[in-house]
Amino acid sequence: MTQQPGPRVLRRTASPVLLLLAALLALLPALVVLTPSAARAADGDPTVSLSKKEAGKGGEITVSGSGWRAEALLMLLICGQSTPERGVIGGTNSCANADGRAVTTDKKGAFSKKLPVTEPPKPCPCVVHIATVTGEQTLADAVFTVAGHPTAELPRQSGDGKLAVLAATRLEGDSSLLTWFGAPPARRLVFTVGNLGPAPVEDPVFEIGTAHGVYAPQWEERQWRGTVAPGGKAQIELPVELSAGAHGDYQVSLRYGKKVLAEQPWGVGRPWGVTLFWVLLCLVVPAAVFRIGMAVVDKVRPRPAGAHRTRRPATAPTAPTAPTSTTETTAVLPWFTPDSAPLENRPRPTTKGQA
Repeated sequence: MTQQPGPRVLRRTASPVLLLLAALLALLPALVVLTPSAARAADGDPTVSLSKKEAGKGGEITVSGSGWRAEALLMLLICGQSTPERGVIGGTNSCANADGRAVTTDKKGAFSKKLPVTEPPKPCPCVVHIATVTGEQTLADAVFTVAGHPTAELPRQSGDGKLAVLAATRLEGDSSLLTWFGAPPARRLVFTVGNLGPAPVEDPVFEIGTAHGVYAPQWEERQWRGTVAPGGKAQIELPVELSAGAHGDYQVSLRYGKKVLAEQPWGVGRPWGVTLFWVLLCLVVPAAVFRIGMAVVDKVRPRPAGAHRTRRPATAPTAPTAPTSTTETTAVLPWFTPDSAPLENRPRPTTKGQA
């Protein structure tokens, strides 16, 4: 009788615990699913926000961003002839490069920087263009209007043509003697492209990027004059030039639109002519200075009296003289006098009355 209520009490006290455990087990899959999604949201594309969507020349806006790489160096530019969908048409030639600003993100990948409003060299539509300077390249554009700046339609796209590199790229050309003395190294990037789209591609604009070490590529536009028909192919040569005195391992990249088509390594030799020039300069200049200094010292140093250099007058040859007697020779010698001559050679004194 006394043991029957026990099991009922146990069942009443154990039921809330079982319900809690069941609820936790039911929520566990949801937690597992939500955790990766939150990580993916944190690793999403970088974002950019502007304090003003429109401002005139001479004004100032604040550019903020998040989701960038931690402690990355970014470049902020106002670019014309650009939209976030098509990017910066014409590359940095469409941007106000002289009034750009650089900023470094914090450890969380966020930043905030004031940017002066200037008119870009190309008409609007305009954007605020943010790009990484070092490491893997990351881009972002935010729509911005420069008040009072001209506006024009964007250049029409070349249809649905799509270019792809069909063969391996190569660098052609040789270095000249001037390159050995520090002139800019130059080559030609040769590659073959094919049009995989249904529309022709007319006068495509490529971008050539050169990277050295860990730095991001520096892109320059190169336009090729010609048309690639649908399903056709063409061999293209584009000039590539480095800065003066460049040497080491470089990476040449080819980009069309926002897609990198090919990469080509380029090993540039050291300009030993410059080294030889500096070595000779370090040897010749000290030697010349030493010679000049010694000439000056020889010119200004004091000289002792009577040490002047004089020419001895030339004397005419004299005829040989007859040998003199011993008596005459003795009288001429400075250490003999008539009083100090030997007795046998001394003349006898004469007196009065003696013959």
